[in-house]
Amino acid sequence: MSSTQVERVAGPFSGLLVIDMTHVLNGPFGTTILSDLGARVIKIEQPGHGDDTRTYGPFVKDQSLYFSFVNRGKESVVLDLKAEGDREIFLNMVRQADVLAENFRPGTMKHLGFSYEELSAINPRLIYASSSGFGQTGPLATFPAYDTIIQAMSGIMDETGFADGPPTRVGTSLSDLCGGVFMFSGIASALYAREKSGKGAHVDVAMFDATLAFLEHGFMAYVATGHAPTRIGNRHPYMAPFDVFEASDKHFVICCGNDHLFGRLCSAIGRPELASDARFIANQDRMEHQAVLKEELQVTLKKQAAQYWLKVIHEAGVPVAPLLNVAEAAELPQTAARNMLIEAGGVRMPGNPVKISGYEDPKTRVGAPTLDQHGKAVRAEFASRIPVAQN
Repeated sequence: MSSTQVERVAGPFSGLLVIDMTHVLNGPFGTTILSDLGARVIKIEQPGHGDDTRTYGPFVKDQSLYFSFVNRGKESVVLDLKAEGDREIFLNMVRQADVLAENFRPGTMKHLGFSYEELSAINPRLIYASSSGFGQTGPLATFPAYDTIIQAMSGIMDETGFADGPPTRVGTSLSDLCGGVFMFSGIASALYAREKSGKGAHVDVAMFDATLAFLEHGFMAYVATGHAPTRIGNRHPYMAPFDVFEASDKHFVICCGNDHLFGRLCSAIGRPELASDARFIANQDRMEHQAVLKEELQVTLKKQAAQYWLKVIHEAGVPVAPLLNVAEAAELPQTAARNMLIEAGGVRMPGNPVKISGYEDPKTRVGAPTLDQHGKAVRAEFASRIPVAQN
């Protein structure tokens, strides 16, 4: 296969043409899902070094994993959108595209002359997706934002950590990734609506909104009390015991979501009297005495190794799990069974979590493109104007 071709796996989005103007993590994560599910995704990069993440570590075989993880299976073309010739190629792409995705600061695309209103005028069926820190409206719309900015302002950082510790960033770029997932779902929704209406739409996604939607318990606490929740470490805010516990050798997790499971846990660890203790009979009782309950459980759990308790508690039908690091999670047989560790361009990376019957989920995928790898072919393909088909 030549460098001008990309072998796309058939999927529900096969036949769709996506113009990907996104960069860094938030947008590319969403467009990679489209690519994994069959769409042709052409990534437009700026002259020079292209997407900033091409220069970010870590590197394997001189490839940036930061870039490779969220740009696999795409084509790359460098276009100077301020140059007349490249602008015309871009507009010809728009005339044929199904989707355009961008995550510039609001106002940037309008400044270039490529707002939704302007591009939908030449392609009324275009799904135009914008993902930014705070969205296209509101007093913070033009504020620059990275993931940590959004985590800090959404409340999720303040509620993460232990009561006697500082606010803590979630251990992944949660706001970026949530924004990318919601951008993908917005695009998919708009494409479905277009099947009925024949019209495109502007999808407006904010990382801030996406993170608020993922707060769940924190927002529940605010609505119920009018106050922000306090940091509580690893335990659940409304169920007990539902926490990280310590065995004689290492930590593991037990989750009892109801009174029945608590009774089974008590019997399994040889402490049946705890289930009839007035302080622990019902979940609300256990929540009011959760610190004492944890102490009682720890007295017993520290007497045996984690592997012993994992077996005993699991056999009792109570949800229990080892506390794994990333390397251990990556090597789990379950990870392999779900094809969640694949190879793309000679680099191992997470697979596609969306499994759809009737479509292949390959173990090996096309890797991320080098800068302007498909530039010559893309420019030739879109050098001439082709009218948009009208319904």
